[in-house]
Amino acid sequence: MSEAAILVEKQGAIAVLTINRPKTLNALDVPTILELERAFGSLEEDDAIRVIVFTGAGDRAFVAGGDIADLNSREGLTHYREFAEIIHRVFRRIERCDKPTIAAVNGWALGGGTELLLAIDMRILADNARLGLPEITLGLFPGAGGTQRIIRQVPLCRAKEIMFAGEPIDAETAVAIGLANRTVPKADLMAETMKLAERIASMSPLILKLLKRTLNAGADMGLTAALQHEQAMASLVFDSEDAHEGCSAFLEKRPAQFKGS
Repeated sequence: MSEAAILVEKQGAIAVLTINRPKTLNALDVPTILELERAFGSLEEDDAIRVIVFTGAGDRAFVAGGDIADLNSREGLTHYREFAEIIHRVFRRIERCDKPTIAAVNGWALGGGTELLLAIDMRILADNARLGLPEITLGLFPGAGGTQRIIRQVPLCRAKEIMFAGEPIDAETAVAIGLANRTVPKADLMAETMKLAERIASMSPLILKLLKRTLNAGADMGLTAALQHEQAMASLVFDSEDAHEGCSAFLEKRPAQFKGS
């Protein structure tokens, strides 16, 4: 019996989702993407889980891209129907999830691996991590949202260099251009990631949901509309018990007990 391509471990309010194909450097194929969708969907619906962490199995790769032999066998319409629609749907679901997501990048994140990172809220990189969109070297270009997400997250000239030259960038460069939050020694990667996840998990899940929705919606709006949206959403939170609990806890010099209501 083959081992599951996606592993899930729950640690209190945090779930760690591991892409588990180390022999292929955790490359993404359709069965793996569908298994990822099922596992992620279950965590989305689990009220006990407040933060979802992604990482890769083994010590070499987060996700080293797609399965090249599989891609080489494809034709346009078949690819569109059987791969592109699926991976776009799954990555968009991850991007729009109300729960905060964090990537613990433990090695290579190329092609689909970088495209997955672009759909995850926060990215912590091991100091040996390498990111890139090298599809151009295969006569292809990114097709899992990479061309559109990266130009919204880093300067256009840097995005073009990454895609046109197809050369991976190191962890320090990724942080410097805003593609990742920070780099840490590889031995400390999961501890540092979990530290961040635990802090976020201690916040109100309701306010985190509304905040993330405000950020995601505002990114697709003009500034005037986005500011009006923020005004409405920031006012809405005052109808929550958690907002008053947080303020009361501060005044009473005690830890807040957020319940998500």
